[in-house]
Amino acid sequence: MPPAWKLALLAGASAVAATAVLLAAISIQRERPRPLPGAEAAIGAAQLGLGAQGGACPEEGAAFGNGAFHGGSAALGDGAASESHALPAGAASRAVAALPPEPAPRRNRGTLVFVIDDAGNNLRELEPFLRFPGAITIAVLPGLPHSAEAARRARAAGKEVFLHQPMEAVGGEDPGPGAIYSWMSDEEVLEVLSRNLAEIGPVAGMNNHQGSRITADARIMETVLGFARDNGILFLDSKTTAASAAPAVAQRMGMAIGARNVFIDNERDRPSMARAIEEGLGIASRRGSAVMIGHAWSPELAPLLKDLYQGLIDQGFAFATASQLIYGDF
Repeated sequence: MPPAWKLALLAGASAVAATAVLLAAISIQRERPRPLPGAEAAIGAAQLGLGAQGGACPEEGAAFGNGAFHGGSAALGDGAASESHALPAGAASRAVAALPPEPAPRRNRGTLVFVIDDAGNNLRELEPFLRFPGAITIAVLPGLPHSAEAARRARAAGKEVFLHQPMEAVGGEDPGPGAIYSWMSDEEVLEVLSRNLAEIGPVAGMNNHQGSRITADARIMETVLGFARDNGILFLDSKTTAASAAPAVAQRMGMAIGARNVFIDNERDRPSMARAIEEGLGIASRRGSAVMIGHAWSPELAPLLKDLYQGLIDQGFAFATASQLIYGDF
């Protein structure tokens, strides 16, 4: 047996070692982050999968490893003391109920396309539409004093630009400069379109201004749609006549085109325009999208669209340009 003094030294060394271990454990415990008030119960309930209530998660073993949880206690490793995490009756459900609910996914109500026709007469009327926060398409008439500048400003503002192509109407109204007439040959039609595109372009597409006689003429519409295809632009039928030949001609040519659903400002007062937009919202909800056409000369239209914008977004409507709709890229 070792002498007594050696035994005393060994005992003292053991006590020092035990004290060091105890101090280290206390230090670690002090430095460990403390959960926010109420978080421990919520975390415990989530980890337990409400096991204290008998509702086990079917993939609990796969998620945490075999034997990771037993009766509400986590295995802490070999030689480590275990501490029960069982919650008092009802505490788990109360903790889960206290967590904020996840927001419900926003319902997709449909896509709205607003096309603003007749830009080019002046720049003052156009400016409010260029400040519209959502996607919008500006259709610019050719041959007017501010046509080229209106198109340039619209592009600079990040808005989509269409050539608003004047066409002959059944009623004989003057469609304005750069128009297509039924007496024109195919070559004359192509010459007019080329001249207008050079003035307004680059553009994403074109739509007809007036044009009830021309869009019903299959020969001329084949020439117009062929020009659009060859120049990489799209066609939107303003549907100024129910007898439009554009859909049948486009189908025969294997082309996708768009079509108007609603004219917003046939009546220019704000309540009437709001009712027209409401009609468009109903169409978008039922069919997935709606094309609504207004005019740059409607003084109440830009403020109305701006006032409606955020509310329509909150209701689940999306905004797209005419080309996005035709391409299906929305």
